[in-house]
Amino acid sequence: MRSLLLALPFLAVFPLVAHADDKANDFLKTDNWEGLMDFWKIEGTTVTGSSPKDGLKSNTFLCSKKKYKDFEMKFQIRLGGGNDANSGIQIRSQLLETKNYAVGGPQCDIGAGYWGSLYGERFSKEGKIGGGHIMKLADAKKVNEVLKKGDFNDYSIKCVGKHLTVVINEVTTVDGDFDIMPDDGIIAFQLHVTKTPMDVTFKNIEFKELTK
Repeated sequence: MRSLLLALPFLAVFPLVAHADDKANDFLKTDNWEGLMDFWKIEGTTVTGSSPKDGLKSNTFLCSKKKYKDFEMKFQIRLGGGNDANSGIQIRSQLLETKNYAVGGPQCDIGAGYWGSLYGERFSKEGKIGGGHIMKLADAKKVNEVLKKGDFNDYSIKCVGKHLTVVINEVTTVDGDFDIMPDDGIIAFQLHVTKTPMDVTFKNIEFKELTK
């Protein structure tokens, strides 16, 4: 009996039961992603994207091979480059072609005037692939009050059902239901069209699937 009692504290500190969200640790494994890898690098919990010296002529994305439904994602983001530097996180989206790795679907935007907005990348008001439109424009004044230009900003995305919440530096920029939100889809990091070089760094990425 004495030996059993001595073992109990050890078991309490080092439980042998696996957590349900352990699969989230596989989110950033390089084998789970595809894109124009001359532009992208995945190192641990950091993703970096860099355009060529003469910029980019078309949007391109680092795309997950897996589709996701309900999830929560947190990271710190730094955007570098000229005034046209722009990036974003595609959610519940579709890979349209692999020549340039074009993507269609909802995008949590990152860029001057659009930080924290929800944009339909090649995604119409009817929820179909094609076109493009602002699904929800963030309050730029509120965002600019807390935005650290040229430095890292806290960014979080939570998508459950048709409901999406986006928060930048503790300021909620999107919080509502979107009828045209797809049921599932890929996640993708964006390098936007630019005339000058740009770079973007996503670090301390945390990802948790919420779908049961």
